[in-house]
Amino acid sequence: MNVAEWVLVVILSVTLLVFLILGIVLVVGLIGVTKEAKKVIVKSQDIADNANGIVSNVKGMTSIGGVVQTFVDKYVEPKVKEKVKEANKTKKKGEADGGGK
Repeated sequence: MNVAEWVLVVILSVTLLVFLILGIVLVVGLIGVTKEAKKVIVKSQDIADNANGIVSNVKGMTSIGGVVQTFVDKYVEPKVKEKVKEANKTKKKGEADGGGK
């Protein structure tokens, strides 16, 4: 082989080596960026879910339905539960005494 051919082969080999090293570094960097992007996406999804929850809570507290639901949950529901328990107790007493037939 001539010297010119050797020089050409060396230049092409060095160029290929540089591009391979740069390609490997680039791929490793892109993998790291992709992992970070996934973390950001997951975090932003959590933030969006929390924001939706906050919006629904505020909407529930400002609308008439939300106010009525809050009133029912705080005052009416406990009284209804008490009456149901009393009714169940008297019903069970009647069955135990044989009065249910």
